[in-house]
Amino acid sequence: MINEKSEQIYKEAVEYIPGGVNSPVRAFKSVGLSPIFVDHAHGSKIYDVDGNEYIDYICSWGPLMLGHSPKELSEGIEEVIKKGTSYGVPTQIEVDMAKIIVEAYPAIDQVRMVNSGTEATMSALRVARGYTGRNKILKFEGCYHGHSDSLLVQSGSGTITYGVPTSPGVPDDVVKHTLVCKYNDLDAVREIFKEEGNEIAAVIVETISGNMGLVKGKQEFIELLREVCTEYGAVLIFDEVITGFRLSYNSSPAYFGVNPDMVCFGKIIGAGLPVGAYGGKKEIMSVVSPIGPVYQAGTLSGNPLAMYMGKKNLEILRDNPQIYTELERKAKKLEDGINTNLEKLDLDYTVTRAGSLVCLFFAKGPIENYDDAKKCDIEKFNKYFAQLLKRGILIGPSQYEAMFLSNAHTDEDIEKTIAANYEALKVAHNL
Repeated sequence: MINEKSEQIYKEAVEYIPGGVNSPVRAFKSVGLSPIFVDHAHGSKIYDVDGNEYIDYICSWGPLMLGHSPKELSEGIEEVIKKGTSYGVPTQIEVDMAKIIVEAYPAIDQVRMVNSGTEATMSALRVARGYTGRNKILKFEGCYHGHSDSLLVQSGSGTITYGVPTSPGVPDDVVKHTLVCKYNDLDAVREIFKEEGNEIAAVIVETISGNMGLVKGKQEFIELLREVCTEYGAVLIFDEVITGFRLSYNSSPAYFGVNPDMVCFGKIIGAGLPVGAYGGKKEIMSVVSPIGPVYQAGTLSGNPLAMYMGKKNLEILRDNPQIYTELERKAKKLEDGINTNLEKLDLDYTVTRAGSLVCLFFAKGPIENYDDAKKCDIEKFNKYFAQLLKRGILIGPSQYEAMFLSNAHTDEDIEKTIAANYEALKVAHNL
């Protein structure tokens, strides 16, 4: 595999962009490699500037449910561009988009469009604080909710603790109201609500975490969050930036049978264009400006290009439920194939899956929280990643990322991936 052009671009990039990339994981730093630079993509494949072809399981970190540049989405976008790319005043398609989201997510009554998942979570927490008149929020270790100050937090030495910043530039005073618990720890949740419940404005959680690998929330954990939030008057926020419309068309409420008070979206509702949204019950959303006192605004929110792509994407997913059936089948085939390879190679590793999300942990299971995920053999994973890349398989360049399948992935793609997985594992472990 030749990567000369990628290397040349990367050398230039580091002169003008911090680390040569506009989002840290793209640097491939965690796997000890230089990044590939993409030339184009189609269907399930990405092609880099050196002409190498890869079966892509990043899928722009989730939104490309239909694969790269699907004809059914791209048709008509030129007409939208000709009309105008941004207005700063309302359009009909924003209303249409909001209606589709609310109809697909019956737990909420209204939705406000923003420009990213980070903006969605940040805004939702501000609204929850404004609605409840409280300051404290509860998050869970290993869940990532964007890079706003109050959410760049990890727990300290105890199971339940006030958070400490995980990044320079985040003042202690900003995160002093952020509480952190271990994911899937029911006793910790009960204890912290017993101690702090009357001061907690909101609980924000990834029902299925996609940022410490793929770790599924236990059914009883998600149900307990609903129970304690109702009891103490806190706002339960589901961060569905990754899972929204990917787990199923009706997202986490359909998967778990539990409704939140608010929800945050991203990725899929823009079909790959920059977008985010937060929504909630009408009484909560009524505190949002211009009808309420909680201020939030955005010049590009509801951008007509993003709304056009997102609306078509959701309509296709809504009207073709077989897409989810096929994604489930293919993901199960990939999961089973990897498990068979692990058995053949006598490797005691763990595969997790939720719908079309799959993850191979280089550690013995079960993997239920961030502490479990941290037990992975990162050195072996890095060797495995490099071997997959050589064989034309692109996964997230980190042990702590999930694989995303799209409707464009074929059975042949899955079979090639399973074969490459076997060889990559074999080489990485000198078997």
